[in-house]
Amino acid sequence: MSDDRFMSQSSSSRSVSVDAGLKAHMQRIYNRMTLGVLVTAVVSYLVAASPALMQLFLGGPQAYVVMLAPLAIIFFGFNPAKMSANAMRVSFLAISVIYGISFAAIFHVFTGESIAKAFFVAAGMFAGISIFGYTTKKNLDGLGSFAVMGMWGLIILGLVNIFVESSLMGNVISAAGIIVFAGLTAWETQNMKEMYSSRMDSEIASRMSWMGALNLYISFIAMFQHILHFMGNRE
Repeated sequence: MSDDRFMSQSSSSRSVSVDAGLKAHMQRIYNRMTLGVLVTAVVSYLVAASPALMQLFLGGPQAYVVMLAPLAIIFFGFNPAKMSANAMRVSFLAISVIYGISFAAIFHVFTGESIAKAFFVAAGMFAGISIFGYTTKKNLDGLGSFAVMGMWGLIILGLVNIFVESSLMGNVISAAGIIVFAGLTAWETQNMKEMYSSRMDSEIASRMSWMGALNLYISFIAMFQHILHFMGNRE
């Protein structure tokens, strides 16, 4: 009887320990993702406020390099299997800065009020979907696979629309983008929760945190961008 009680108490203690560790792990991911969003917002505002910087980064063909650079870093310069946590941090911040530069143009296209409104709508939507992904007992792997395929489709359509400049295609891309990145957010949150282990060393845990922060950052930024397409009032 006493042995059973001891085993029950030991199991309960391990559960509490894992829950505390998981909570800290997820908090670290959200903190790093928030840092990326803040860096993007600050850089975007500073570049938009400077005509010289706008001309330097977005005043000619180099604008396409700026817009495509984050994708290049993500696909070719962010390899969790080979990078240290510090290298991943540098890459993540570089992506945040470049996104900030490319987003500077929205301050010259949309009103500040509509940008703020789209941001808060995106933040609320992101928070609700992420909570769902964290708490649901349903396996979201099927949703994740569908969303990943949808993301690739959106990237291809987005690149095509840069040259076609079709407003109808832009509306379709934004509507589909909100759905796709909402699905990715839920799946990524659940995946990060399930991948956590209390036995991970600090380096692996940090690398996982930066990878999770990048995934959530991209989903949030994409949702904000697509929501702004519908809600934004042009200058």
